[in-house]
Amino acid sequence: MCNNLVMEYVKFWILVFCTFTTISHTSAESDEDDDYLTFPPGFRLGAGGAAYQIEGAWNVSGKGVSVWDTFTHTYPQNIKDGSNGDVACDSYHKYKEDVRLVKEIGLKYYRFSLSWTRILPTGYPNVVSKDGLRYYNDLIDELHRNGIEPVVTLYHWDLPQVLEDQGGWTNDEVVNWFGDYARIVFTEFGPKVKIFTTINEPTSFCREGYGHLNRAPNKDLDPCGTYLCGHNALKAHARAYHIYDREFRPTQNGKIGIVFACPGQIAKNPGDEATVDTYYQFTCGWFAHPIYSEEGDYPQIMKTRVAKNSFDEGYFRSRLPVFSPKWIEYIRGTADYFGLNHYTSVLVEEAPKERETILDTGIHASVDSSWPDTATSWLKIVPSGFGGILRKIRDEYNNPNVFVLENGCSDNRTTLSDTQRIEYFYSYLKEMITAIKRDGCNVTMYSIWSLLDNFEWNDGYAEGFGIVQVDFKDPNRTRTPKLSVDRWKEVVRTRKLQPLNPTIEDASELFGHQGRKRSAKC
Repeated sequence: MCNNLVMEYVKFWILVFCTFTTISHTSAESDEDDDYLTFPPGFRLGAGGAAYQIEGAWNVSGKGVSVWDTFTHTYPQNIKDGSNGDVACDSYHKYKEDVRLVKEIGLKYYRFSLSWTRILPTGYPNVVSKDGLRYYNDLIDELHRNGIEPVVTLYHWDLPQVLEDQGGWTNDEVVNWFGDYARIVFTEFGPKVKIFTTINEPTSFCREGYGHLNRAPNKDLDPCGTYLCGHNALKAHARAYHIYDREFRPTQNGKIGIVFACPGQIAKNPGDEATVDTYYQFTCGWFAHPIYSEEGDYPQIMKTRVAKNSFDEGYFRSRLPVFSPKWIEYIRGTADYFGLNHYTSVLVEEAPKERETILDTGIHASVDSSWPDTATSWLKIVPSGFGGILRKIRDEYNNPNVFVLENGCSDNRTTLSDTQRIEYFYSYLKEMITAIKRDGCNVTMYSIWSLLDNFEWNDGYAEGFGIVQVDFKDPNRTRTPKLSVDRWKEVVRTRKLQPLNPTIEDASELFGHQGRKRSAKC
């Protein structure tokens, strides 16, 4: 009997110990999880939009014609609903209302782009529009009056048509054209703007505009046009950077960078990190490596593969243009921050030539059928890819200061109850905060894309990325906040992520491993 009593006594204390340990462990996990929902001190939240997508007033006050004006007017069949950006959100006239929305949400900055042709109607600096300058000065002043920092992009895809008629981004004179434009922008707005972005996503407009009959300027010049466009875009960016650095930084003391489109990449065959890296180098690394790597120039894998393919196809030289040592040095280091646009991820695998692959990579990209869809065909919800790309940037470039300048998902514009978007933001931002706090990634700004539903390029107004709905059938372009606006107000107020379902404390409960959704809330 004594032995039985001793055993019961031992069991009792084992149970107490295990219970206490479990409670402590659970509490520690809960504290850690809670920490990954809270923004670090000083972290800034903002929202954005782009000139052609929101401004409208396409021919007001002497504005010149851009490639997107021409494209949508000439090829309306290439836009899903046959629409254009002639009026768009009419932000040219309603900018004060947009600023008020940003302030009501509590966001600290607003990212917008300038229309080159609104400032320089002829594309050249011989004619500077006073009305164009007045509009942007009024917008910047209105932001400052409301305690909101302007983040200004010089180029978001709307090249003056007169310059495109001379070859656009495939003409190396664009380096001088862009430099002239940049100098006027810095002169006029630099005293009031502390963050500039030169070019938004050169990967996108070079591939889609010069490699396919898909987007403006609607030229299928591959297999050479895409690379020639990218080559000149890097030179033009560097020219603008050095103009700012030499002529304006001493008095204006701002920051200037470029924005890279960096999708996430996940190996279709576990452990195939070589393919993951190759895909990265041909997408994000294409433009980031020349600026951020210690050696500069294009990624080695990119130079090697394009050269081999070119020679195999009968060319006498690589289709990827070659930078001189002088240009390599001129481009290297030309960014004060790493501008990141990220939306989704893909599965990648090596593929034989006869299978469809991304230009020259030898890689086939696909998606997991279990990844949740959005209203945009290419955008699947894969939160883990966001953390993955932030860690890749950290490791590739000695942990640069990252500004996330676009992140968001779309809806079909039929409801104000955008619950999927709320889930998307929650899961992606938790990945970002985890990458910052656990993995040491140097991310200091995050931009909601976008503030407003707007003209979504080839998709027209059939879908919307905005947290604010715009009625494009109403001449007044009435703005109506969606459910996500209320959620963002709470997030900004508390500096903490707020899940759609308060009982769900982990993004994996929403989307599972690598974004696999367990319950639909669309």
